[in-house]
Amino acid sequence: MTNPLLQAYEFPPFSRIRPEHVEPAITRILHDNRQQVARLLQRGGPYTWDNLIRPLEDLDDRLDKAWSPVRHLNAVVNSEALRQAYNACLPKLSDYATDLGQNEALYQAHQTIAASEEFQRLDPAQRKIIQDALRDFRLAGVALPPERKARFKAIEQRLSKLASRFEENVLDATNAWTKHVTDEARLQGLPETAKTVARQAAAARGLDGWLLTLEFPCYAAVMTFADDRGLRRELYEAYVTRASDQGPHAGRWDNTEVMEEILQLRHEKARLLGYANFAELSLATKMAETPQQVLDFLHELAARSKPVAERDLTELRRFARDHHGIDELQAWDLMYYSEKLRQHKFRLSQEEVKQYFPATRVVPGLFRVVERLYGLDIQALEGIDVWHPDVRCYEIRDARGEVRGRFYLDLYARPKKRGGAWMDECVARRRLQGQVQVPIAFLTCNFTPPAGNDPALLTHDEVLTLFHEFGHGLHHLLTQVDYSGVSGIRGVEWDAVELPSQFMENFCWQRETLDLISGHYRSGEPLPEALFQKMLAAKNFQAGMMMVRQLEFALFDFRIHLEYDPARGGRIYEILEEVRDQVAVFRPPAFNRFAHSFSHIFGGGYAAGYYSYKWAEVLSADAFSRFEEEGIFDPAIGRAFLQHILEVGGSRPALESFKAFRGREPKIDALLRHSGISTEE
Repeated sequence: MTNPLLQAYEFPPFSRIRPEHVEPAITRILHDNRQQVARLLQRGGPYTWDNLIRPLEDLDDRLDKAWSPVRHLNAVVNSEALRQAYNACLPKLSDYATDLGQNEALYQAHQTIAASEEFQRLDPAQRKIIQDALRDFRLAGVALPPERKARFKAIEQRLSKLASRFEENVLDATNAWTKHVTDEARLQGLPETAKTVARQAAAARGLDGWLLTLEFPCYAAVMTFADDRGLRRELYEAYVTRASDQGPHAGRWDNTEVMEEILQLRHEKARLLGYANFAELSLATKMAETPQQVLDFLHELAARSKPVAERDLTELRRFARDHHGIDELQAWDLMYYSEKLRQHKFRLSQEEVKQYFPATRVVPGLFRVVERLYGLDIQALEGIDVWHPDVRCYEIRDARGEVRGRFYLDLYARPKKRGGAWMDECVARRRLQGQVQVPIAFLTCNFTPPAGNDPALLTHDEVLTLFHEFGHGLHHLLTQVDYSGVSGIRGVEWDAVELPSQFMENFCWQRETLDLISGHYRSGEPLPEALFQKMLAAKNFQAGMMMVRQLEFALFDFRIHLEYDPARGGRIYEILEEVRDQVAVFRPPAFNRFAHSFSHIFGGGYAAGYYSYKWAEVLSADAFSRFEEEGIFDPAIGRAFLQHILEVGGSRPALESFKAFRGREPKIDALLRHSGISTEE
């Protein structure tokens, strides 16, 4: 049978990809690539862009196109067979990447190009690719003696497996827990849409009543609206103890040892490369230059935010006591009484707001926003092979009618799908013999699916999430760089990669935008001005508490990597408690095992880099402030952002791109103002 992963494609053939195709395809491609690299080097010099770098890019592209649909399917339609195939390939891919990174002949070939006269004639994007490659060779241990190279390779292979196991444990623990409810009284307070989805989940398993799960839309609905305090506690405990030694499945998918080994190996890897710790190694590819610079940044934000957070919590506690007779607020009460306080203070209900944000209005409205900002046209493509009936594929064209990119949109939560929201690459842009390879992105969310015959209704937070991920997508899709090594988000410093995504969130608070993306799901009535004013008034509701929560995550992540001591182990919860002493205003219960499902840092790419969200938010808020000053949909500013930020991708340092757009260095003031935190100290 012909293996679809070995065939060239314009769109991945998802319906034809089977688990049994995965390992043979990846094994074949890796073998072919190794042989081709050896041939390129056997020719000897002089090495040039055309006889070395471009062929290497071809090899990378072939591997990416086979692996990206597999990686994606493993995240969105996970099965045991696919998981086994995926995991079987991880060590092979890790070995290949390490072998390339430690190939001294390949390193020296890059060095000769960098030292050649040709280098000066290359364009800036090409030069940056070579400079980044030289850095990455060093970070792959190319200069290590043989026995240390072997150890480095073993570490990389093991870390790859551990990150996958961490994610699997979280997914399995999330899927394993359900709560079958047959007494509707227990669901009092829950919105009708949430109950309808729970009833659909029960019916899908042949059950009467309602089925509650730990998929985030269901969890959030219960925690925010369920009047039954015992039910809220039950879901809270199940959710915050996933993949840990606590809770209803204590020890079953426990990530404790996985986390410890990950931290130990990251530290060992950093030491092998001559860094004092993994935090230092992490910053080798980021805007921030030193660990102290990161800590100072986070501590400054904490100093400004904590007094605001303390006032937020005092107000919430007083409200819960005076209006609801709750003497001691528990962790499973926070979302519930916060929503009650929001309604009391602003006469604003999330459920009321949702009526005006049906997905059927929000998605086309988002496309209109992008059309007005950048002169783009986005249309659905019919007949494209997808992995689930809910998935849609779209094409972006510019004002000249040229195809700029394509993307898949997978909006709704379902079993066997990884939680959270993300953008991932499917195909990277590059130019081949004068033809552009059109970039393709995966945009994945986990929103509440449609209930009954009604469209899916999005909370305003979910609208923000959609705009956020679409910002990442535009960064990948609108690049005009012709070399895949620095096109789109590739080559962008990790602590700047959130700039375009967080930038897009700001539009969700503008009346001009809301007129495009909102309308009552039944009547089509525009979002009432009175409701919009309530939303604005409530925009920074509990902003201090939200800020210190993000700072807690960022400081925790950075410190466990900065302060790791092999003699003492990870000290994960010890350090987390110290961080909470410094920045938190509310302490969760002792059984809380938040870190055990912190996939961003143990399963994703944010290790010693979670601070990037706040770092990039300074850039994004400051960039958006220019639109506030000169016009939200001013076409000249839209073109400038497109030209200086989105189109250049990683072809130059992010700070240069920011200064080209803003005309100066970034300032923190706009972030604090947008967050409702005073800049006057």
